[in-house]
Amino acid sequence: MRKALVLLAVGLALGLAQKGELRLFIWSEYIDPAILEAFTQKFGYKVRVDLYESNEELIAKLQAGGVGQYDVIFPSDFYVPSLIHLKLVRPLDHAQIPNLKNLDEKFKSPPFDPGNRYSAAYQWGTTGLIYRKDRVPEPTSWAVLFKEPKAPFILMDSPREMLGNALKYLGYSVNTKDPKEVQQAGQLLLQAKRSRYFLGFEGGVGGKNRVVAGAAAYAVVYNGDAVRAAEENPGKVAFAIPKEGATLWVDSMMIPARAPNPEAAHRFINFILEPRVGAQLSNYNRYATPNRAALPYIRPEDRKNPAIYPSPEAMKRLEFILDLGKDNRIYDEVWSAVKSR
Repeated sequence: MRKALVLLAVGLALGLAQKGELRLFIWSEYIDPAILEAFTQKFGYKVRVDLYESNEELIAKLQAGGVGQYDVIFPSDFYVPSLIHLKLVRPLDHAQIPNLKNLDEKFKSPPFDPGNRYSAAYQWGTTGLIYRKDRVPEPTSWAVLFKEPKAPFILMDSPREMLGNALKYLGYSVNTKDPKEVQQAGQLLLQAKRSRYFLGFEGGVGGKNRVVAGAAAYAVVYNGDAVRAAEENPGKVAFAIPKEGATLWVDSMMIPARAPNPEAAHRFINFILEPRVGAQLSNYNRYATPNRAALPYIRPEDRKNPAIYPSPEAMKRLEFILDLGKDNRIYDEVWSAVKSR
């Protein structure tokens, strides 16, 4: 539905000339169509939007020729080093993005991209459980999936985030380099898969949609998707971060190596980093803004919502996923085993 709105709002047409067009490759339901309209009105570029549901899908598309088809992409933080290493993205021209100064200090020069050479933060948030509050009690622990499931559930189709949450349940770091700990997390997921209540893996908004529709009682999801769903379905669904903690993430804006319109890409990134635009983005997505200058324009109720801006106490139990270099293969191998069995 939102995809249709985006297409309608910005008047997309496949036959548009490359000059004067901005092409985005972005997660589903992740930008307010009114922002795209405003960008078109201000700069004159038509906007074309294609959607993906996982970081793996994003990278596969870029490697299959998408690197020359899109102007801006939105990968998660722990995939940024791989995109740089694979030469799938180009450095940012900071002279064309003066609004980089608006980023909060913790998003300036992040460990996965020192100096913001290739990326600028877009949104940040956490993972957790969306649940049918009219059918099951609030889940206080990941045990509702990993110990004795008693209601239908869906796991997130994302290796580092799903393994990361299993690691939190086991009391380990989401960034452990100990193969035995990662293997234990994999065994936990295999055990969950064997449950008669397991309904499969879903990427993007798939899990959220199935809980809203009543097909599942729980799903591992991104917090913003759950917050929007709870607002649209009052009394039916809610979001919880289990007591063991969960994964944190940052999605960034990057420009593919052979972007057709890098000028438009830089203008778009700078536009998103304007204070009021950044606030409009987060007020729509219901994710936290990395834009310090946007905070005064965020809805007061959202600033106070721990599902969007976790409390300092909750933050102690949450961990950003880091790129582990050569040790990423441990997670890849365990995840492949989980999905294939």
